[in-house]
Amino acid sequence: MTSERVIFLTGLSGSGKSQTMKTFEDLGFYCVDNLPPALAGQTLALLDEARATKVAIALDVRSGGPLGDALAAIDAVGAGRRVDVLFLDARDDVLVRRYSETRRRHPFASQGTLREAIAVERSVLSPLRERATHELDTTGLTHAALKQRIFEAFSEGDANRLAVSIEAFGYKFGVPLDADLLFDVRFLCNPQYDDDLRPLTGTDPAVAAYIEADPHLEPFLAKLFDLVAFLIPRYIGEGKTQLTIAIGCTGGRHRSVYVARRLAEHLDGDARIAQALDLRDATR
Repeated sequence: MTSERVIFLTGLSGSGKSQTMKTFEDLGFYCVDNLPPALAGQTLALLDEARATKVAIALDVRSGGPLGDALAAIDAVGAGRRVDVLFLDARDDVLVRRYSETRRRHPFASQGTLREAIAVERSVLSPLRERATHELDTTGLTHAALKQRIFEAFSEGDANRLAVSIEAFGYKFGVPLDADLLFDVRFLCNPQYDDDLRPLTGTDPAVAAYIEADPHLEPFLAKLFDLVAFLIPRYIGEGKTQLTIAIGCTGGRHRSVYVARRLAEHLDGDARIAQALDLRDATR
């Protein structure tokens, strides 16, 4: 089995390659950063054995000599693969500012001043720029805008959907560390105090009926659903790919499970936002 899609990432240092590689990871690509071109063939062979179907490789810009030739590495990719070359660029003044802000050393710093190093790098990378299938100028792009451009160009199917996980937990066991949004439902009537309901869970009809009899439930759910519906499109617009919503009660068995299920059902049934979600729910 060979990697069906391979994207080689290259471009000017400081143009956003690290952020772009993070975006490819969010798109489900196996990412290899700063790879010497001489190792590209071996790396792809290894990833073929690991059944990685989508691979993004950021090539070391200081290629040549024992490190190998970037163009040769790209051309040597075997048949049966979809190969793209993404070249990132930005204006010189923007690259200078970015390097000044990060205080990192430019890969071609030995060539003189920062502007001279950028000029040398442009010259060295010019053959790769001509080989590029996609070129992106990141001069005026924020991280979120850059991420959106990459999604638009390289996402396939539902790869850019927001993955939403809904967790039910018990406060006596501790708060989930991965929670982005956390809601405490201990104000609802507790089935734990009913001997018949205690051994059941929030998925049982008898427990559901008990909780639904609480007059505070429906007003709370209306506000919860409205808040989550308001936030999800804004998280997507900001470029967020994973959202964890935690619902907590004392033991994590009754009220939190019931509310987590209701929220999952609501999101799944809301046509306005369901198509943008990869919905998952879990209890613990």
